Amino acid sequence: MSDDNPLIVEQIEIGPMANFTYIIGSRTTREVALVDPAWDIDGLLAHLAEREYTLTAALATHYHPDHIGGGIRGHDIAGVAQLMETNPVKVYAHRHEADGVKKVTGLSESDLVRVDSGDTFRLGEIEVEFLHTPGHTPGSQCFRIRNTLVSGDTLFVDGCGRVDLPGSDSEQMYHSLQKLKALPDDTLVLPGHNYSAVPNATMGDTKKMNAYLNVRDLPTWQQIMG
Repeated sequence: MSDDNPLIVEQIEIGPMANFTYIIGSRTTREVALVDPAWDIDGLLAHLAEREYTLTAALATHYHPDHIGGGIRGHDIAGVAQLMETNPVKVYAHRHEADGVKKVTGLSESDLVRVDSGDTFRLGEIEVEFLHTPGHTPGSQCFRIRNTLVSGDTLFVDGCGRVDLPGSDSEQMYHSLQKLKALPDDTLVLPGHNYSAVPNATMGDTKKMNAYLNVRDLPTWQQIMG
């Protein structure tokens, strides 16, 4: 992202599960949000301080601990709870996901902002739109910032999130992918994990590489997904 572009976007691979945390914000005001901060909160905050960014929010794509912290497979992952201890900010979660976020992280209701699809949030002159994309979890959401889409575990460059976990729904995932597929081809897709040959791609290129976006109807999708 060039220095004359008002949008800050940084993609940071973090943790042993190839997660991506994102910094998004305004180059003019230096206000930023962290998307799915986990694994190394001290390192992320040091990164922000080095660039003289002001953290004003945390955005959660969904409640799984590898994205926002909490216990998983006997391990405790640092995340938004540790962020609140050092640099308290509001955590924005979809209204269907907020209770899961609280359960996994121990955050209180006052720590959260419950959002719905179509709601917006501003970082200086930069507007972030929340898009509800259920399927991987009931309240999974993506963030659209200009022609950039932070897609979490809904859409990967050549795949999609699992739909065999508690709260997953394959039919909802189909409709969510169709919703994202309709975005302009020049939209930059920034996924929740580095699971592909490239860390990001335009929506046009993603549609060429990702077979899940090219399933023509729901019955065929349900056959594929079992």
